[in-house]
Amino acid sequence: MKNALVFFAAGCVGAVIQCLIMWLFTHYGITHALHVNLAGSLAPAWMYPRIVWGGLWGLLFLLPILASSLVARSFVIALIPAGVQLFVIYPFYESKGVAGLSLGLLTPFVVLFFFWVWALAAAITIKVAK
Repeated sequence: MKNALVFFAAGCVGAVIQCLIMWLFTHYGITHALHVNLAGSLAPAWMYPRIVWGGLWGLLFLLPILASSLVARSFVIALIPAGVQLFVIYPFYESKGVAGLSLGLLTPFVVLFFFWVWALAAAITIKVAK
């Protein structure tokens, strides 16, 4: 139970950092320069669902996936929520096309990068917490 609580909290921390990075990419025009129509915000209404989902996705760290390498483990775990976002949420719930391609051709790479930021921040938080 203790591990699940730590992983949920670490997922929430990772999501806060992911939201901050997304906002910075929006603020400095990086996503616009990549021709990807994703916008981050620091508004509580935008951040709150992402933080809760980040915590739930943090429970993926309970899986024994590449426990020896922090970077490799975070990348493999990031593939799961990124895949759900790209192949379930965008096409079926947000009508953005498969892999969100109506948001821009580099959308899959940008989404994977943001989820990797989340997973790496969560993994580092878990390592510090233990």
